[in-house]
Amino acid sequence: MPDWKSQTLTLGHSPDPDDAFMFYAMAENLIDQHGYRFEHTLQDIQTLNERATRGELHITAVSIHALAHVLDKYALLSSGASMGDGYGPMFVSKSGPEDSANDAERKAWLQGKTIAIPGEMTSAYLAGQLFLGRNFQHIVVPFDEIFQAVHSGQAEVGLIIHEGQLTYAKEGFVNILDLGEWWKRTRNLPLPLGGNVIRKDIPPEVQSELSGILRDSIAYGLKHRAPAVSYSMAHARDLDTLLADEFIGMYVNELTLDYGETGRAAVRQFLKEAAEAELIPEVTNLEFVA
Repeated sequence: MPDWKSQTLTLGHSPDPDDAFMFYAMAENLIDQHGYRFEHTLQDIQTLNERATRGELHITAVSIHALAHVLDKYALLSSGASMGDGYGPMFVSKSGPEDSANDAERKAWLQGKTIAIPGEMTSAYLAGQLFLGRNFQHIVVPFDEIFQAVHSGQAEVGLIIHEGQLTYAKEGFVNILDLGEWWKRTRNLPLPLGGNVIRKDIPPEVQSELSGILRDSIAYGLKHRAPAVSYSMAHARDLDTLLADEFIGMYVNELTLDYGETGRAAVRQFLKEAAEAELIPEVTNLEFVA
């Protein structure tokens, strides 16, 4: 049996203020890490999703979309969720339907447009497919280059994630449809976007202990908000402190500490609908590590 405390465990997360906030206490050794050592790997979510399909990292953030493809290797930790509770990935463009347009009119407007997406394993893309249909016309662009792809005419619409949800108007865009708002309005559930997973070859008792460390790190950030936000500013890109704090509040909250029944129901509903639409494999072995 390997001694898990004698090796350095790889921990993957996105270079974004919300993830930096979550892992602040671990990165700065501000909580008891019970003798475990971690190597923090910061990569965009599409890259982390791809690495998860190969089981490369011990613990990693993944899109809930990607989760359906890695459950043979990973279990979902009960903390670390990114949930859009009435907000989430957005279709944006330089112009669009009237504000009074309904979902059907927005869908009709979007169909046939070339849409820049942040990756085919992202939850944004999967939610977009659930709204628009399986084969909407798209190109894959790094998430932080989507605005430029639309400005340059490479795409007519951008499907934006991360801080773009707060900065799109400043960049000259209008919101065509917020998928998190649509999901909440039609399912009465938050839209599950990302989570933390842990490799199944790690023994259950070690999984549980590591899960507790990650939860303690999130709790520490929520309790010591000002220094945690300050630490996160290195990853805030175009956000000032007020906007970074707002963004962090959107995606690091009580649902991040633990999915709870609402969060668990949201993940199951999202994956169930996607499987019924034959967009992902059927999920039968979903585990939440306490």
